[in-house]
Amino acid sequence: MLAPNTQNPLLSGPILPTLLRLALPNMGAMVATSLVAIAETSYVGILGTSALAGLALVFPIVMLQQMMSGGAMGGGVSSSIARALGSGDEARARSLAVHAAIIGLGAGLLLAVLVLVFAADVFALLGGRGPSLGEAVAYARVYAFAIVGVWLTNTLASVVRGAGNMRVPSLTIFSAAVMQIVVGGALGLGLGPFPRVGMAGVAFGQVACFTAAASFLLWFLWTGRARVKFGFAGVELRRELFGDILRVGALACIAPIQSVATVLIVTRLVAHFGTEALAGYGIGARLEFLLIPIAFAIGVACVPMVGMAIGAGEVSRARKVAWTGGVVSAIMLGAVGLFFAAFPHLWSRMFTSDPAVLESARIYLVWSGLAYSFFGMGLCLYFASQGAGKVLGPVLAGTIRLVVVIAGGLWLTSWDSPQWMMFIVVALSMAAYGLSTAGFIWMTPWGKKA
Repeated sequence: MLAPNTQNPLLSGPILPTLLRLALPNMGAMVATSLVAIAETSYVGILGTSALAGLALVFPIVMLQQMMSGGAMGGGVSSSIARALGSGDEARARSLAVHAAIIGLGAGLLLAVLVLVFAADVFALLGGRGPSLGEAVAYARVYAFAIVGVWLTNTLASVVRGAGNMRVPSLTIFSAAVMQIVVGGALGLGLGPFPRVGMAGVAFGQVACFTAAASFLLWFLWTGRARVKFGFAGVELRRELFGDILRVGALACIAPIQSVATVLIVTRLVAHFGTEALAGYGIGARLEFLLIPIAFAIGVACVPMVGMAIGAGEVSRARKVAWTGGVVSAIMLGAVGLFFAAFPHLWSRMFTSDPAVLESARIYLVWSGLAYSFFGMGLCLYFASQGAGKVLGPVLAGTIRLVVVIAGGLWLTSWDSPQWMMFIVVALSMAAYGLSTAGFIWMTPWGKKA
């Protein structure tokens, strides 16, 4: 059983300091992950404009794996374990860890096969042609072998986070990020004794780092170093435990699918303007890969705090945690977005010097940067709602964002609109997402006080 609430800082400590204490390790790891995205784009830029355009095509698949495994299903895992620990049932938490690993392994294998079979067709539908399509396929065929590692790494990290330990998952992901930069850069560009493999070598960095990270986290849980010990002894597979994870995680997976669908639709529309425009949009959209981890770090810290509070019947505290995290995320992402809206070339010149590509990236950053605060608030509240086991509202908010993009895109394609108008639609969709997420959470009851 858990100690009394007065001895559990996640249940009794001051909200903002406790939230920041949990978020900071995650933020360090997520910043390292973002540096991987920057590094990848930088050395892919050395490979040429076609490689950059190919990376823009494959980026939604990579983003989808991370968001589904770490954010959506991972949030469901952390939520179920935190609620079990909050109610004092540690045996249930141990069983949930095994069920979570089975879900992660199964999902990783299924999605790896789908990428191997259908990636080329998806890239062609997105507008990939000629050399850019070939570069995207070369990356995806190797990246498919990293997907199981991605899912297991994020699932096992979510088990550890659900018990309130942010340090070990953060250090693991940080180390994996460093490994990915070194391995992917060396093989992609042919540094030192390594051959120049190109896009396939860049993707192999992900295979190496996530295989190593998943192996370490499994060892950490199996040897009893975590609060929740992993092992099959005495664990009976039960539909109810799978359901406890999936009723949050599976529903939450709709949100990243909506997000990626939004990116895919915008990518297809931008491809109409040519390879330079597509490459510029890919550079601009990469800033979101820097910002999402910041909101992720704060949101993931909310999950165990909200989950344990719900498990202990402290509903009022759970809601205060959610709103505090949402405000902090909005302030941080808004500041970064406004900075790069004012100085867009500080970002885009890290990746290219092509004037046409720079102009496309500038237009995107100017408009989207104005809406990042809403995006950050909505994303953090999405994670907090997972801790409460109430994710329907944020998922519906993602639907609203997708509808705004589809409706705006269809209207713009009905006449010869300029590129910048499409990016205004993207900014409006982010604002709609954040505001509607806040509205749904405000209206949704999270339970009764124990």
